[in-house]
Amino acid sequence: MRHMVDVEVILDEAYADPKITIRAREKTPLVENIIESIENASETDFPMIPAHKGDNVEMLSQRDIVRVYTQGRRILVQTDDELYYVTKTLSAVEEMLNPDRFLRISQSEIMNIYKVKAFEFDKAGTIGIEFENGVKTWASRSRVKAIKEMLREGH
Repeated sequence: MRHMVDVEVILDEAYADPKITIRAREKTPLVENIIESIENASETDFPMIPAHKGDNVEMLSQRDIVRVYTQGRRILVQTDDELYYVTKTLSAVEEMLNPDRFLRISQSEIMNIYKVKAFEFDKAGTIGIEFENGVKTWASRSRVKAIKEMLREGH
């Protein structure tokens, strides 16, 4: 198997910002490395998120965040295997997040669309969301239209 990457650059005036499409048979470590490299190159526009775990504050890369949600009076940030809290409001965190990566799915939750494993559409018109780390949640009915629109756009 080749470990080469075939790169094709197409200049098109219709795109104000670069659009990158990766075509591969499966999501391999090479594909993950390419994604990470591209995200690192463009991450300067979107800040790291300061999050608390116990007495420590960690700076989280937005690509590591699965979802941000409220539980009780706390704003929690979930990564693949850790749970943190932030001292900002959900709206303040949402303003920091890359709008091409994150989507508000309810009044109390924002998801990373790149961490979604599957969407489950039920007959009642709601959408169940399963993330790559196995966590499941539901979108509110008022956000279903925005999610379907995002899916049509090919995210």
